[in-house]
Amino acid sequence: MSSFAINLWRACLLLGFALVSAPVETRPLTAVAKASLVATFPHDRGAFTEGLFFQDGFLYESTGGVGRSSIRRVDLRNGRVLARRNIAPPYFGEGIVAIGAQIISLTWQDQLGFRWSLKDFKPIGRFTYQGEGWGLTHDGRHVIMSDGTASLRFLNPDSLVEVHRLAVTADGLPVAELNELEYVDGEILANVWRTDRIARIDPVTGKVTGWIDVSALTAKARPINADAVPNGIAWDRAQRRLFVTGKNWPFLFQIKPPKD
Repeated sequence: MSSFAINLWRACLLLGFALVSAPVETRPLTAVAKASLVATFPHDRGAFTEGLFFQDGFLYESTGGVGRSSIRRVDLRNGRVLARRNIAPPYFGEGIVAIGAQIISLTWQDQLGFRWSLKDFKPIGRFTYQGEGWGLTHDGRHVIMSDGTASLRFLNPDSLVEVHRLAVTADGLPVAELNELEYVDGEILANVWRTDRIARIDPVTGKVTGWIDVSALTAKARPINADAVPNGIAWDRAQRRLFVTGKNWPFLFQIKPPKD
């Protein structure tokens, strides 16, 4: 064997050793915690849930579907609908949030939102936006809106004009199809459409700091079709109760808040 061949063989050995022995760079994955069930309540299986919040002892829920969209006040204990406002075709109702004495609601693809009286659901105004409407919540300063992308919009609560957007990422990758939202203990909780996970989002950085796995609750709900996915998060701040449900689920579940 020539000296050149010997030196090449030695170089290959050294290079191979370096490749084998070099540490592999890994990125720690965001932690996933299984939802801890606290209590189970009845829920209208006919409700194609798009939005949910808890206020003054009642659940408020919006449902979707053209000709089936509505806004409801619901008795938590028995799931009975106490008040209801139907949203007429051609609109497909989406997320809702309470701002003062109003309920703000979105429509899916019509780029139109509605203002309703919180007390009696009477219509009191409209507003427009670009793109699709999915979920709503508020942080005390802004209305926060999802639109099916990996971004959240922050709106002025009075004018509902967009102030800024927040890109949401997990492990450096965008998290698309953010859906129903709830602001809980300084972070945004978001259903991710067609998954059994709720993202815990830092409202400043947009990074997902953790995931809540609700797959066991989905199994309990026994979805009737592929569209009966987890969707709906409500926070009772006074009693620190966190509620979740899904589209056409027969149950609403109280789970342990992530920071408890």
